[in-house]
Amino acid sequence: MAKKEISGYVKLQIKGGQANPAPPVGPALGQRGINIMDFCKAFNEKTKNFMGKPVPVIITVYKDKKFDFVIKSPPASHFIKEAIKLKSGSQEPGRNIIASISKKQIEEIAKQKMADLNAHDLEQASKIIAGSARSMGIEVKE
Repeated sequence: MAKKEISGYVKLQIKGGQANPAPPVGPALGQRGINIMDFCKAFNEKTKNFMGKPVPVIITVYKDKKFDFVIKSPPASHFIKEAIKLKSGSQEPGRNIIASISKKQIEEIAKQKMADLNAHDLEQASKIIAGSARSMGIEVKE
């Protein structure tokens, strides 16, 4: 198969199973000349198991207006908020600690995010997730 020439990339964060031609999807893809409905149908099909969760997606756009896309797992902050049932992080992280999360919960999140993290083992991945939690104003308990 001949190598396709890439014209660019589009990075979006869309709720799983809920892509539609409205902003931000429509304008971002329309200016690249991509068929928006084809993308929406394919994305919604692939993200049924992430229904309602924010899903980062990287769309590779080719010169012939065709596209491929790679789906990442939802952001660590989403999993952290879900694990401790929070609406949002602290307004003043570092000053106000608004909740706490256990090491076990952090390991569970790290297992889910492992494919997208820049870590070789679960211990390193857990440290990355713990750092995200601390930056949200959440204390990490032993």
